[in-house]
Amino acid sequence: MNGQVYLDYNATVPALPEVVKAVTAAMEHAGNASSVHTWGREARKLVEDARDKLAKLIDARASQIIFTGGGSEANNLALKGCGLDAVLVSAIEHDSVLNAMSNNRPVSVDSDGVLDLQALEFALSSTDRPAIVSVMLANNETGVIPPIAEAAEIASKHNALIHCDAIQALGKIDVDWQDLNVDFLSLSAHKVGGPQGVGALVINEDVALDAMIKGGGQERGRRAGTENVAGIVGLGVAARLAAGALDDFARLAELRDALESRVRAIAPEVTVFGEGAARLPNTAKFTMPGVSSETQVIAMDLAGICISAGSACSAGKVEPPYVLTAMGVADDLAVTAVRVSLGWASRPEHIDRFVAAWDELYRRAGARAA
Repeated sequence: MNGQVYLDYNATVPALPEVVKAVTAAMEHAGNASSVHTWGREARKLVEDARDKLAKLIDARASQIIFTGGGSEANNLALKGCGLDAVLVSAIEHDSVLNAMSNNRPVSVDSDGVLDLQALEFALSSTDRPAIVSVMLANNETGVIPPIAEAAEIASKHNALIHCDAIQALGKIDVDWQDLNVDFLSLSAHKVGGPQGVGALVINEDVALDAMIKGGGQERGRRAGTENVAGIVGLGVAARLAAGALDDFARLAELRDALESRVRAIAPEVTVFGEGAARLPNTAKFTMPGVSSETQVIAMDLAGICISAGSACSAGKVEPPYVLTAMGVADDLAVTAVRVSLGWASRPEHIDRFVAAWDELYRRAGARAA
């Protein structure tokens, strides 16, 4: 990566070499997957092979998978296409869920960012219309994993549908359609080492879903538009590779824990968010007391290290991150938080470089304050 240390995998995962090779080969194929001639049938086979690979990874049927233009589109398709106007979402969902419907009702989380199941129960009990609940499988900023199985059970008890944004979880933890017991599941290729601009929505085929993009009959009439054959191929290859890499990914927790311990040794007043809950093994969200998130991100970039202040989709915002606000974090603390997220190319020496640069910035900030 040209000498840079990349520690922003939750924003996007650098494409895997096998994916790049497969996408390049697919782009050399000229067929439209909806055409009936030989080239079209060959393109269709590439699409369906990728659908089978993704279905195998999540233990679903290929017929349940709708390819989309990304995870945000998949989230919008689920919430808009289900036709329900009572929409309950956890307060820390991705922007593409929070902004999909103007009438959504947020459900609170605790100080670790874990969904308040009692609040969900109350919200559903006080809703007199058919509802859909949306709860992510892993938070993109803190890595916290909510109790999705329990949320699904509560939704079912109230005859509500449930949507799960598993975009940040795929490839990092086991994502099993059968175990989740949800009605809709959103996925994205670039979060698992595939290409940007392609995703998928997995559906309960017994639930009605109206197409958000209308036109031709692609994706069994659920999503119109010429298929992005090369992108879909890349998603399929990334899915196949992810199936065999979960154990390796779990070992990233050792690097993550070492990083958190080392920054705490430098600054004992550091706050690590979500550490009291189950988390993705690769994600650390913590503060540098007295130093703004923006200052930290810029300083790390100048040191050749890529990190973020939070969701890439919220880049440029100067207000406190809404995820931390929903967790009850004070504004003056929230604006000092950064996110470090690890991935397939992360090494111990990358942690060494980050800690050295972080230590230097912290000491400079202390010297200025003195």
